[in-house]
Amino acid sequence: MELNKAVIDCMRSLRRRLRDEQQLDIHLDQPDAVTAMLAGCMNSNDELTRELGRQLAVFSDRLPAPPPPRAASSGATVRIYRGQRVLA
Repeated sequence: MELNKAVIDCMRSLRRRLRDEQQLDIHLDQPDAVTAMLAGCMNSNDELTRELGRQLAVFSDRLPAPPPPRAASSGATVRIYRGQRVLA
């Protein structure tokens, strides 16, 4: 991962927010700092913290896993139309 000003600023903001919200003490020189910050963001209830976590994931090429697909309701059928799921 390339460390530039945007990445460092994002990590500093996240570090402060996670320390205030969850009392996580993450140092930027830790080998697993990015992993610890992303884990803290997933546990956060604050939308801004989660957004900063998404930015850090993009910067570090660690995109989060896609959410599991939702099961269709019992009475509705699902069709695929132009690559998109559509309730029929």
